Amino acid sequence: MRTLVKLLVVLALVAPGLATADAEGCKDHPLFTRMKGYILTGCEAKFDQALIMLDEDPDSARNLRPEGDLTLLSYDFEEGGKAPSYLQVRRNYQNAAKTLKAKILVDRDRYTAMLIDRAGARIFVGLELFNDGRTLRLVLLEQKAMVQEVTADEMWQTLQRDGFMALQILFDTGKATIQPESQAIVAQIVALMKAQPGLSLSIEGHTDGQGTAAANKVLSNDRAQAVVKAVVAGGVAAKRLKAQGWGQERPVADNRTEEGRAKNRRVEIVKL
Repeated sequence: MRTLVKLLVVLALVAPGLATADAEGCKDHPLFTRMKGYILTGCEAKFDQALIMLDEDPDSARNLRPEGDLTLLSYDFEEGGKAPSYLQVRRNYQNAAKTLKAKILVDRDRYTAMLIDRAGARIFVGLELFNDGRTLRLVLLEQKAMVQEVTADEMWQTLQRDGFMALQILFDTGKATIQPESQAIVAQIVALMKAQPGLSLSIEGHTDGQGTAAANKVLSNDRAQAVVKAVVAGGVAAKRLKAQGWGQERPVADNRTEEGRAKNRRVEIVKL
């Protein structure tokens, strides 16, 4: 996150009106056509976490921090001429997003955020405006499943060898709602339990170190309970399962890096 914030700060320092052509190697995102008069001055694409600011305070717990394929685009209005107003720019991008059935998450004078559900992916869009509309920064985060292709047989072999297995089951940010792309992993847990009728499991939730320890404990337990409920719905007896939430107590990687935090956000199945 610090890397992303630093990048946005650096981009914000680019003086408007100095560029006369798009930055080398940069191009518009396929979902949005730029407004007339703007030049693409910077871009970056990587797998990372985005900050979608539902609250003006960057540290607010209300803000969303989805992770996925992140695209950062920086535009400046060409030298000369009158740039559109903040409202004109916001409405232009909002109207374009609405054609994709987007939901407007927040609409402030210099910032708007939207959510697009499209072809199995969730796309978060953040638009930040500066310099009386002459400079804009577009953040797009495509949240697709990082598919963990694991079978019931692999789960069973790992449980026999190690006694537990970590699974990257994805949930909605800050919630215990299992995302559709992770239902395949849940289905494999169900298949495992049906193939091994003598097996009982503890479903254990873990979080990264962001947020308070108390809130993370509750969230991890709720997520473990959600997985148990989904497995039971698949036809497994509830008495063969228990749920446990550890919150941030048992990290397996460094919480100071996004890669480490991603590893810490996990669900483990533990053989009883």
